[in-house]
Amino acid sequence: MSSKPVSAVRGFRLAIEPADSDTYGIRLEEFNGAPNSVAIAARVPPERLAPFLPSVRSALRESGHQQTIVGPSRRAPVVITEPAGVRLALAINAAAPLNRPSRRQAVLEGVASMSDEEAYYWYAKTTRSESGNRAIRALRILLADDGRSGITA
Repeated sequence: MSSKPVSAVRGFRLAIEPADSDTYGIRLEEFNGAPNSVAIAARVPPERLAPFLPSVRSALRESGHQQTIVGPSRRAPVVITEPAGVRLALAINAAAPLNRPSRRQAVLEGVASMSDEEAYYWYAKTTRSESGNRAIRALRILLADDGRSGITA
């Protein structure tokens, strides 16, 4: 008796949260193929979306979609590849709480320049329930330390 391995489809999907006819926010959902297995990996409200649009466009491009596929009128989520979703979730989670634009931009550029393996490593570290916040802080210091962290070499 042989059994076939169950292949769970893992990935991410980008859902649009329209605010009005011109503005929208995004919600990045992670799924593993099982019913009811969707978890929100990251979210950006409409008023904070502008700095993240280059990262969103990059994720769409890496997933083989046109960059213009996302807009306020879109209803169906857009499926993006796992590496692109990991990178986008990491970028949003690390940079969204930052208020200083220069620091936020440094974090976004740092995440964009990571290899897939490095992005997966940091994503795994930052999504752990017991140590995720410390890992997010460490990533921010690594990518955009402005000397205020109190950490010296």
